[in-house]
Amino acid sequence: MASIKNIVKVMNFHSLIRVDKAREVAEEYFEIEQELTKMMYKIIYNKNLVLDKKILVSNNKGAVINIYLGNDLGFCGNFNHQLLQAIGEDKDNYKIIVGKKIFPKEEDKVLIKITKEDFFHNYYKIEEIIYEYVMGHDLKEINVIYNHYYNVNDIRFEKKTLFPIELESDKEKELNLDVDYVIEADIKEVITSILALYLCYQIKILESNSWASENVMREKVTRDSIDKIEEMEKTLKQKERKEKKYKAFKRQISNYKNNIRE
Repeated sequence: MASIKNIVKVMNFHSLIRVDKAREVAEEYFEIEQELTKMMYKIIYNKNLVLDKKILVSNNKGAVINIYLGNDLGFCGNFNHQLLQAIGEDKDNYKIIVGKKIFPKEEDKVLIKITKEDFFHNYYKIEEIIYEYVMGHDLKEINVIYNHYYNVNDIRFEKKTLFPIELESDKEKELNLDVDYVIEADIKEVITSILALYLCYQIKILESNSWASENVMREKVTRDSIDKIEEMEKTLKQKERKEKKYKAFKRQISNYKNNIRE
């Protein structure tokens, strides 16, 4: 029991160190993500570019890529449970798997599986895949499946579509989509490059959000586990005290009986 408690305490300590930083990063990215998406709306839904058919559209015969954001460590409740279930049910689409805790047994249509640590140090491996499909106009859809952090009491399992970029109706009124751009380069090549860069950046933003969810959940799970272990220890001590009292009482009775006989 003591060794388990020490392990849980170490995991709780690490999560406490990370959780505030992870939350700050996720909350900072909320605004960045909104501004980045607005910028893409202005380009993708620009009326002049749409009329000139210069916009990169979804290829209905292209690939659907689902990106699953898991983790490498345990002690985080059901963080990976729904991800594993979704991966198991995803038979038809290409997959990018992040986090060794959700590595599938069957690797059919898995483009790459990468640990969370490797994600930070070798992100170019994912970038190469995204650029290949975008620049080859062989992409129908990109989705990210992950645990989305809203606040410490609100973490939801979500599927976010990054491509095609759908303009939200309530955002259209806020944007000026009539700008007439002066472009001297190949506009399709420029937009395709911007789109690929946008998708790669969005994946990193969502991974940071997922990291916040992971650490919030781990801190809660390990804190609850420590409380339960301490409660079990308390119950065990109470039981031991009762047993000692019972044995002492039996000795007293035995001694009393012996004294009467004498």
